[in-house]
Amino acid sequence: MTCCEHHMSKPLEPRYEVVLQTGLRVPMRDGVELATDVYRPLGYTGKLASILIRTKYGKAAYRLPEPTRPVAMMFAAQGYAVVVQELRGLFDSGGHFALLEHDAKDGYDTLSWIASQPWSTGRVGTYGCSALGITQVLTAQLCHPAHRCAIIEGAGGALSGDRQRLGDLRLCGSRLGGALELSMWVPHFHQSHGKDRSRPQAKADEEYQRAFATLPIIDILKIIGSPPTDWEDWVSRDPGDPWFDRFGFLREDSAIDLPALFVNSWYDVGAADALYTRRLFSARGTSAAARDHQHIILSPATHCKTATLEAPTVIGERELGDARLDCWQIYLDWFDGWLKEMPNRIEAMPRVRYYVMGRNEWRAASEWPPAGVELQRWFLRSGGNSNTRLGDGALELNPPAEDEPADSFVYDPGNPVPFLGVHGGNSRGTTMGPRDYQEVELRQDVLCFTSDLLEEGVEVSGFVKAVLFVSSSAPDTDFVTRLLDVHPDGRAVDVVDGILRVRFREGFDRSVLMEPGNVYQVQVDLDATSNWFPPGHRIRLEISSSSFPRFDRNLNTGGNNWDETKWEVAHNSVHHCEEFPSYVLLPIAAA
Repeated sequence: MTCCEHHMSKPLEPRYEVVLQTGLRVPMRDGVELATDVYRPLGYTGKLASILIRTKYGKAAYRLPEPTRPVAMMFAAQGYAVVVQELRGLFDSGGHFALLEHDAKDGYDTLSWIASQPWSTGRVGTYGCSALGITQVLTAQLCHPAHRCAIIEGAGGALSGDRQRLGDLRLCGSRLGGALELSMWVPHFHQSHGKDRSRPQAKADEEYQRAFATLPIIDILKIIGSPPTDWEDWVSRDPGDPWFDRFGFLREDSAIDLPALFVNSWYDVGAADALYTRRLFSARGTSAAARDHQHIILSPATHCKTATLEAPTVIGERELGDARLDCWQIYLDWFDGWLKEMPNRIEAMPRVRYYVMGRNEWRAASEWPPAGVELQRWFLRSGGNSNTRLGDGALELNPPAEDEPADSFVYDPGNPVPFLGVHGGNSRGTTMGPRDYQEVELRQDVLCFTSDLLEEGVEVSGFVKAVLFVSSSAPDTDFVTRLLDVHPDGRAVDVVDGILRVRFREGFDRSVLMEPGNVYQVQVDLDATSNWFPPGHRIRLEISSSSFPRFDRNLNTGGNNWDETKWEVAHNSVHHCEEFPSYVLLPIAAA
């Protein structure tokens, strides 16, 4: 059912003037002091509930009246104390910066400080997107009694690497399917993760593009002149390495006592991350509030843009109607409900609120995938010539014949398949949104399996997975799969994609190489989506072995990859016959 009317995401009308107290130094348990600002409403009677924002990007930006950063002033003007704090070792805060290592304990100590203030009610909510969301997830596991609720946006990467079965999740913040998210993390480490407090200027796009192509990967940050960072440790370890345990990532055995509103997007860095985190928060809840009140909003936006969508809503090269949502009012209702004991503000709030792209409408559901979704196997079919969109690859509900030939291609790491939705300097971890892959699909190293024209529309709402039977001449290689919406004019617009580094096919806690020529079953997780394929369109599945520079290139040697400068050319095959029936599993919503 349609859950809400369209609204403009406009800032809340202020109820109070706001006074800013700056220059505060909040002590941590080890004596380090963190630079903190407090925004409070003038004329408010009584003690104040609080909203905590802990940032690695500097608190000065929150003092600006620009519409991109209205959060602190806006919520303070609604009758809250808003506390904005710079992370340890950054900007004016004391101590030494170490990526994520101090975030949980420092967050806990800051909650204690807020609760002890004479103006505080002792009830604190947390807020923030991206890295600011990850810090909330880490702190949430310590179950501070003052931590009463959270709004966690765009926080893919807060999940531990011990879940070897979950290839669609960004394990330890930097890997998808075992591959390194190169174009996200090179600029991010360069601009934000220096250990000596320097914050280098962003490089020009062409400089980042050259950096992405640098081998070995472990030397990229040194070559572009970054200050010392943790880059070398992060890229030289497999996702399941116990080294990552120090960061306090969310685990299957974590304890949570916190209602949370998650916000993510179909074209952000991992809707599946947010959905899984939401499920785990509920499953590991130590109270009824935590178990029963894990909500999520899933928009069509790119990274951290849900609250600022415009009409018409254009994401990348795709127009998606009017996806505006009155996010600031929703967020205020959430905080009022949990921090000011106004449960009526959240009683009618749906557990899942999601945007169906193509139909261009918001819907509500009590679960994900929504009720009525049926998993369908769409089989890969061809006469062995599915290379390029001009080949004979088909996507059908009928299983393949007994002796259907495999499709093969040559993967050369020196000439990788490009990913169109990113560019150099994309430091915030976002894609630029969907693009038309028609030209890319003319490459011989891209297999295309395309459905017939759809006589009736098809809605895909849920998690998308590809089960492939593959072989290779190499001991290790990657398989990238991409689901696309093919328009009547030929445009092939990406909907969702995924990757698997084949050495991790048996789990991210182990590396198992291939024997050349042997056929292996692999599962490639394509994240989550909600997309309507209208009548007259086609559904296409692309398969290749690279998506550069979004992911690092597999050099096909079976070696470390991160310390290598030479590569092997791989001859890769996807099998689809009675014995090896490769397919994509689509969650089809009821008509």
